Amino acid sequence: MPHTQLPFWLAEALAAEQPEPPTPLHGNHEVDVCIVGGGFTGLWCAIHLKQADPALRVLVLEKGLCGSGASGRNGGCLLTWSAKYLTLKRLFGEQQAAWLVRSSEQAVHEIAHFCKLHDIEAQLRVEGTCYTATSEAQCGLMEPVLQELKRTGLNQWQTIEESELASQSGSHVHLEGLYSPHAGSVQPALLVRGLLRVARELGVEVYEGSPMQRLDAGQPARVQTPEAIVRARKVVLALNSAMTAHFREFRRSIVLVSSDMVITEPAPAQLAAQQMNHGRSTVDGRTFVHYYRSTPDGRLMLGKGGNRFAFANRYLADFDRPSRYLAPLTLALRRFFPALQDVPIAASWCGASDRSVDGLPFFGHWREQPNIVYGLGYSGNGVAQSWMGGQVLAALVRDVVREEDKMWRDCALVSGPRGYFPPEPFRWLGAMVVRNAIRRKERAEDEGRPVPWYDKRLARLADAAGKADK
Repeated sequence: MPHTQLPFWLAEALAAEQPEPPTPLHGNHEVDVCIVGGGFTGLWCAIHLKQADPALRVLVLEKGLCGSGASGRNGGCLLTWSAKYLTLKRLFGEQQAAWLVRSSEQAVHEIAHFCKLHDIEAQLRVEGTCYTATSEAQCGLMEPVLQELKRTGLNQWQTIEESELASQSGSHVHLEGLYSPHAGSVQPALLVRGLLRVARELGVEVYEGSPMQRLDAGQPARVQTPEAIVRARKVVLALNSAMTAHFREFRRSIVLVSSDMVITEPAPAQLAAQQMNHGRSTVDGRTFVHYYRSTPDGRLMLGKGGNRFAFANRYLADFDRPSRYLAPLTLALRRFFPALQDVPIAASWCGASDRSVDGLPFFGHWREQPNIVYGLGYSGNGVAQSWMGGQVLAALVRDVVREEDKMWRDCALVSGPRGYFPPEPFRWLGAMVVRNAIRRKERAEDEGRPVPWYDKRLARLADAAGKADK
């Protein structure tokens, strides 16, 4: 598989769309809002702004193609923050935690409604998710958060009966499971490209192949690309994992970590026999989770987070190549689905996830500039949450604050970074030590062996950030 090959989802989306080659931005421009980054967050922000005020001149700059970054190459699992309720409550208090959980569940259905309204064919299926245990050590891990969700009236999870677990999840590997209806799956690159089309129909100016080279604060702010200068009253930085390449102050607030995926050739008959011809996503109880789902054309996608960590948060060339973890991913897929042993792997790919210290995104004003805002740190859980991020950023730059904007402007995520990783080389060395301890711990658990105490202690260091990367 050549290194220049596009990630699977984007190649599929572009083959269906057949777009014209991108035209970079040229010349001098004056706009109301300049959004840097044409992924989920940037496009949702642009759409929210134009829907609220069609007269605004909104311009989006994208370095490559919309969908070429993390937004178009993730696993496409539409998940919520309900499983993170305890972390949300500890950080923000009960009221804000409940609002964020409900908003993340609402986001799943808002995205589905938007796609239906605007005829975006993104293979979106809101058919729920299964959170499962694949070893005895993972059993019961969700119980503390379930008890709190039940106490506060937020619980949407249902226990899957043992007799139904294999049919619900498609695999006999699972020992226990929970189901929530507020989730599903989507072809992420098709969704990005659909948002691009709708944004342009609303009057948003989107220029691909137009990387930001320089940002100068002021009123107006000044954004420079290789062939253009944009003066904007407001600027939104929606670069996610690329933020560290431009702004040193974010290099310790996130860590770039890979999520790696494989997908099979179409095998609809075999998937139907496994009862996998549906849109549910399944996530196991590992720290660096396995996640899988089917596609409408009968493929099976499986991914795993937490494989590569970037030293000094440099964007690794491996993030744009087929996964170097093809062999272990294929082994995991065959373990979950031995009946698919003879179905060939069609492709593998990789993407960079911007993990924050607490596993949640953060938003704020860049260098305290009132007219420049940013958002990043989705930590591998951002397909649905980027709809919320677009709402936050749109509310932060809107001139007239509507009543419905206040909850987004004032939400607890508008805090700037809530913690920092150690400086290099300690961050990278620490990440390697913890990652390898987690691998040894979970291998022992899979095999039913005792876990050494030091691996248990080291693995706990990853718990604060929650599960990675879907």
